[in-house]
Amino acid sequence: MEKFQRVLDVLRSAGELDPSVLLEPEPAGDHDLGRVHTREYLDDLERLDWTPRTLWSELPLTAEIVHAYRLACGGTMLAAREALRAGFGVNIGGGFHHAFADRAEGFCYLNDLAVAARALQADGLERVAVVDLDVHQGNGTAAIFAGDPSVFTFSMHQQNNYPMPKQSSTLDVGLADRTEDAEYLERLDRALEQVWAFRPQLLLYQAGADPYREDLLGGLALTFEGMEQRDRRVLDGSASRGIPAVITFGGGYARDREDTVRIHATTCRVALERAATPRERAS
Repeated sequence: MEKFQRVLDVLRSAGELDPSVLLEPEPAGDHDLGRVHTREYLDDLERLDWTPRTLWSELPLTAEIVHAYRLACGGTMLAAREALRAGFGVNIGGGFHHAFADRAEGFCYLNDLAVAARALQADGLERVAVVDLDVHQGNGTAAIFAGDPSVFTFSMHQQNNYPMPKQSSTLDVGLADRTEDAEYLERLDRALEQVWAFRPQLLLYQAGADPYREDLLGGLALTFEGMEQRDRRVLDGSASRGIPAVITFGGGYARDREDTVRIHATTCRVALERAATPRERAS
């Protein structure tokens, strides 16, 4: 969890962030969470009850941790609304894509990506896309939006890795172990064409740092340069089409924590490059 504060510290110390662009969200309330998560599951979290719905989180269940996940959901919603105004928004944190509507899984109690998508649809958006480039499939997000034509879920991940079994996203690309930069980017380019054809009005980009070759929980082999090119493919593509983009960090468990911080900070820098030029919003 320290990586989130470290990314903010790195960007601040380099003078890359105007204080005016740093916003503090409110925790998401039950109304927003209830668009995605079941009442029974939210009650478990409120009561801090160990039940079959909460026990697969792999985390303790405390009031402080539940509050942190509500705050993450509020952060991704705020970043999404800022993206509609400014072209992009970043939740320095977020990306808890393994949480299902009715249960926790894989370090994830609440699915902030899904909560933000439903909140913006409630505000009036019709088409939302999720581009999930974490090394692990976004199984909770895929399950939440299964059969919903208004949300395009795309996950490109290491096939022989958690979770097992996989859920069905709108588009899944499962990669072989130790896939390197060239093949990764080629497969990404082809898949993104389907995302752009959907004509989303908002893009939620799960920019996991764990496809990096030194990640302890991943088995792909991307370099720093490959990770940056990945970000540019997604963010250049969305910006050139006038699609507001929201960035969440997701996973990142490099042997050297500062490698993870470097990858996430680079994602933020790529986004910041696109903030200067207003573009017509997709419709």
